[in-house]
Amino acid sequence: MATVHLRIGDLVWGKLGRYPPWPGKIVSPPKDLKKPRGKKCFFVKFFGTEDHAWIKVEQLKPYHPHKEEMIKINKGKRFQQAVDAVEEYLKKAKGKDQTHSDDKSKSDKGRKAAKPMKIIEEDDEDAFKGGSSDKEQTDSDPEPSSVRRLVAGTVSGFKWESSPASSMEPITKRLKIIEEDTGSTSIQAADSTAINGSITPTDKRIGFLGLGLMGSGVVSNLLKMGHVVTVWNRTAEKCDLFIQEGARLGRTPAEVVSMCDITFSCVSDPKAARDLVLGPSGVLQGIRPGKCYVEMSTVDPETITELAQVITSRGGRFLEAPVSGSQQLSNDGMLVIVAAGDRSVYEDCSSCFQAMGKTSFFIAGEAGNAARMMLILNMVQGSFMATIAEGLTLAQATGQSQQTFLDILCQGQMASTFVDQKCQNILQGNFKPDYYLKHIQKDLRLAISMGDSVNHPTPMAAAANEVYKRAKALDQSDNDMSAVYRAYIH
Repeated sequence: MATVHLRIGDLVWGKLGRYPPWPGKIVSPPKDLKKPRGKKCFFVKFFGTEDHAWIKVEQLKPYHPHKEEMIKINKGKRFQQAVDAVEEYLKKAKGKDQTHSDDKSKSDKGRKAAKPMKIIEEDDEDAFKGGSSDKEQTDSDPEPSSVRRLVAGTVSGFKWESSPASSMEPITKRLKIIEEDTGSTSIQAADSTAINGSITPTDKRIGFLGLGLMGSGVVSNLLKMGHVVTVWNRTAEKCDLFIQEGARLGRTPAEVVSMCDITFSCVSDPKAARDLVLGPSGVLQGIRPGKCYVEMSTVDPETITELAQVITSRGGRFLEAPVSGSQQLSNDGMLVIVAAGDRSVYEDCSSCFQAMGKTSFFIAGEAGNAARMMLILNMVQGSFMATIAEGLTLAQATGQSQQTFLDILCQGQMASTFVDQKCQNILQGNFKPDYYLKHIQKDLRLAISMGDSVNHPTPMAAAANEVYKRAKALDQSDNDMSAVYRAYIH
């Protein structure tokens, strides 16, 4: 195989998990961002996005030799915008090079050749953010962000063995994504460590109801993978971004269901799930024989049983498919899906589940079994989070360093991304919601009630639930679940 040497400044195609290769440029990482240990990788800035990522060398291809190949296999408005941004960047770079060459030829007359010097170059920030022209930048952003200067040629020795995209090995480690808070949902190439390879989207029309923390990421990934999606949200403004990305707009839940073959729902709690189906202009009014309805909300088994009965009574097909994860995992297409109900609907949703999650499980038996399993999973997670917060506050109360506690914890048997991220949130006082505290408390409450229904004790969950209830009383409901920490310090 041919060996390709890559260096800072090179344009490349970066492969993020199962998602399409995306055009980017190798740049110097921020000084405070260390390269992942044991990995031969480069820091890549992606065009048409505001994403950066460490990408392993085997997941990189030089831009120009593979341009035609990538354009043939990848479709979508966002992808085309990224390619256009690269071409605009190249045009500007060519113009700069020509000017530099002309100036150099004049200044070099009669001089001896100088020793090579490191090149200082400026990134075209507009190209990475979306490839807007100078005029567009002036009209839409009168105060563009400052351009970061990068030193080229400071990383060397990395090699890449070329191979066709279809034979790439799966990524087995998580790639760290540095994201900027833009204040809006961004549909970008997702970081996934799940099964590699492309997804062939179903030809069925997909509907999606609910664009909250979880639903927004799911719809983003469905669109990126080429699905035809019609969206509805109680707050209609949340649909705007997805319409710009190619989604269609449904005026009511009933209209979405009538327009689509498979309709997904992801809302906050049992009441919202019932209202969506049974309320005015609800799902039930749009159900016809053969229409599929997939309930992704985390609710109690009784609610699932009720919804399954009313959907199937109209000739519809029903599947429950609650998800385990967070906003970040939803954005990354890394959710875990637990399904039950109509097995044929589960199979029809195959490409959708591949787009939104790293794996899915089908639980045999009656509808409601997936709800039971998800409540148990969230009960454990919620109780664990409360225990972590308790440990951090006890460390502080006894004069121990919370950071040292975290460092030790993350080197032991309980080490996980979840522990690290939640503890860092607490230490930094950053409680931006990734999974709402009020939702994990709701899940604990439902799990405890489920235990009561079968006369099974849940004392640990009950204790954790009381701590979350105190946190809610301290106005932490709309913060991340890690804000349960504040229940211990007030």
